[in-house]
Amino acid sequence: MAKIIHTMIRVLQEARSLSFYNEAFGLKVAERFDFETFTLIYLRNEESNFELELTVNKDQSGPYNLGNGYGHIAVCVDDLDAEHARFEAAELNPKKLTDFKRDGELIARFFFVVDPDGYEIEVLQKHGRYQ
Repeated sequence: MAKIIHTMIRVLQEARSLSFYNEAFGLKVAERFDFETFTLIYLRNEESNFELELTVNKDQSGPYNLGNGYGHIAVCVDDLDAEHARFEAAELNPKKLTDFKRDGELIARFFFVVDPDGYEIEVLQKHGRYQ
């Protein structure tokens, strides 16, 4: 079977993105590869071996067009209310807390946050299938 190991997003400003992902999710640089025209930066935290790969194209001067195909990255946390409060205190501009129900049953509780390049990240309470 295949094992999912990372997802890649393109970012405009390396320092700004590293700061956001460290502050928001405790992601730190696991490895960095610098090439002539681009840099690859792999981020992870102690919770998982799954990595977020940031690609910095050195010739990119303006924001990327995310198009209409990108959805979001999702992470789960033990205490969603505490994380939402922490994001607010850190001025990371989290969107509102949402209870997602079907037939009156809670499926998920979450909020979204947007990174400096416009990528959405869903932060879910550990519950049900979101572990």
